[in-house]
Amino acid sequence: MTLLDVAQRAGVSVATASRVLNGGDRIPRPELQERVKAAADELGYTPNAQAQALAKSSTNVVGILVHDIEDPYFAAIANGVMRAADERNLLVMMASTFRDSDREIAYLSSLRAQRARAAVMIGSRRTDSESLARTATEVETFLNSGAGLALVSQSGMPAHTVEPDNRSGSADLARGLVGLGWRKFAVLGGPESLATARDRRDGFVAGLAEAGLEPVAVESGDFTRDGGYAAAEQLLDRKADVDCVFAVNDVMAVGAMSALRARGVDVPGRLGVAGFDDIATLRDVWPGLTTVRLPLEQMGRRALELAIEGGDATTETFKAEVVLRESTARG
Repeated sequence: MTLLDVAQRAGVSVATASRVLNGGDRIPRPELQERVKAAADELGYTPNAQAQALAKSSTNVVGILVHDIEDPYFAAIANGVMRAADERNLLVMMASTFRDSDREIAYLSSLRAQRARAAVMIGSRRTDSESLARTATEVETFLNSGAGLALVSQSGMPAHTVEPDNRSGSADLARGLVGLGWRKFAVLGGPESLATARDRRDGFVAGLAEAGLEPVAVESGDFTRDGGYAAAEQLLDRKADVDCVFAVNDVMAVGAMSALRARGVDVPGRLGVAGFDDIATLRDVWPGLTTVRLPLEQMGRRALELAIEGGDATTETFKAEVVLRESTARG
């Protein structure tokens, strides 16, 4: 069945039938709406989503661009976005960018071409000025198209931003660990190109400095479980004189604990281990991992709300909370 069939059955013009079924600025009289809807039901007509987008200048689609959906941190935030979207009867399209700025820009451009109502970009802020500039240009173009946008952990863009308090959270963690009696720290940092990893590392170092301490060692690695495993192996190979390890995210910390277990290193008997994020999978990790808790799902929900609300760009910061568990308990 076509729109013409519906219009003929209802005894109205095709333009009127389209306004009823696809939306638009002009709303037909109630009696015409009833006739068109009744005709559509009788004929089993399904409105064309593209036609609706053209009539309304947008669809009910919300895009989620996430750096790595396999990472529980990003998955938890995306889950918050999807739950908030479902409550508003919005359809979600999600894509992993794998931390590739060109792919991120291309996906955002594609959502704009499909007249998405809004998008949420979830990632770890990069430090490369060229890619940041290109991303900012596409962000402005996307917003100028009439769509809404919010970013998570990617400050500096001309759009709404939800930002975790990475520096303060890791500084508080350092103070808490020092308070437990740990003194010789190693930091397993992520790539220097990711500002999130750098901010957490720097915040932890600042917290140690308040106690007159500084890290014994800093090992860089990928922002992944395998990156944490490799960085911990490098630390052990160097025979660094440390008693506690801080990984800048939980998946790195879990990888580090696996490497330590494989080498016969007792946690926390010989080395304490701490992470950052408090991802849900930590419930299955033993010993329980000391970490910094972020309200990940709440961050996703708020990002979707901001994207739908629109308006002038704002930044909302979510506080972090230190959670001390068995992995840093002193005997």
